[in-house]
Amino acid sequence: MNVRRSAAALAAVGVLAAAAPATAADPSPSPKTAAPAGLYGKEDPTYDGVWRQSLTLVAQRTLGYRPASAAVDWLTGQQCANGSFAAFRAAPEKPCDDKPKPDTNSTAAAVQALAAAGGHGGAVEKAVGWLKSVQNKDGGWSYYPGDPSDTNSTSVVIGALAAAGTDPASVRVSGKSPYDALPAWSVPCDQDGGGALAFQPDKKGELLPNADATAAGLLGALGKGFAARAGKAPAKDTCVEAASRTQVADNAGAYLAAAVAKSGHLDSTLPGAKDQPDFGNTADAVVALAADGRVGPARKAYAWLEKNAGPWAKQSGPAAYAQLILAAHALGEQPGDFNGTSLVGSLNALGPAPRMDTSGRQQEEKEDSGNRGWWIFGVCLVASIGVGFLISGRKKQQP
Repeated sequence: MNVRRSAAALAAVGVLAAAAPATAADPSPSPKTAAPAGLYGKEDPTYDGVWRQSLTLVAQRTLGYRPASAAVDWLTGQQCANGSFAAFRAAPEKPCDDKPKPDTNSTAAAVQALAAAGGHGGAVEKAVGWLKSVQNKDGGWSYYPGDPSDTNSTSVVIGALAAAGTDPASVRVSGKSPYDALPAWSVPCDQDGGGALAFQPDKKGELLPNADATAAGLLGALGKGFAARAGKAPAKDTCVEAASRTQVADNAGAYLAAAVAKSGHLDSTLPGAKDQPDFGNTADAVVALAADGRVGPARKAYAWLEKNAGPWAKQSGPAAYAQLILAAHALGEQPGDFNGTSLVGSLNALGPAPRMDTSGRQQEEKEDSGNRGWWIFGVCLVASIGVGFLISGRKKQQP
């Protein structure tokens, strides 16, 4: 989920560790753009407007909130006529073109958000249709259509398909589904970083372990999206040849669990920069590990985040708060008290206020009321029958 921007985009945005969609080779950063009404956060949305809005809406739904209409309308207003989404359209009233170019990551994120928000089946269907139309022959997806497939893009699309109620295994090109693509990026067990996933093969065709891609690929192999919950523990904890998506998940989960075992976090390894804790990828790893049933390592990483990630989230904005909320959701933790900070209040304060969704609660109360009514009726019926037997018995005993 927390996939890298290009170096130019990173410099333009000015945040090295903020949540963002998969690597895209934009030619150059655009001028600073003010955040429009309805969008969460005040930072330049050029490279992550749709992404951060989508994560925010999904996170709010996991908390039981109904996102504000203005926030949902902003997201739906970003959709192109063909169903796709770009990272951000400054003039959504104009027809879509290649500036900015629609991409699979923004589209897949928007699908998950609109599916969670509900009431936008048409927009979701069009977006899924576009994603299907740009699937590569290996079964996977690239960030921009026509480029080679990568782990992160393929995985976020899997999450979108699942959120839309479509079985990813049924979405095929040349007989291959996204689940067939994932094993090709699994680092062989006998190599350094065995079991991890690479983003893509490098120029020499080698697979280099990438923690970001591993967390995304683990969720993808499990058929899960952003809002995953703790799953069943894997049957195996050793690296085996990844010939299926189950084996990809087992290997990736074991790699991530070992990666957070010592320090509780993943490290950022940007070229030319000193290694430092990677808050976004660690939050994604919590979700992936929990979904894979590796709750122990996930809780260790979450505890580290709770102790250290507050300043990062405050600096990075809504997507970072959303990532932490989704990590809490995966483990059943309380994001209202994150080491003294309310992730919920902090996120909701960055945009239009959502409202608590009471429809589910009202339905439960209605069902409980109905059940109580039947229970009382049953008790009265039994009591009346009992009284009838007593009266009948007394009549028989009278001379």
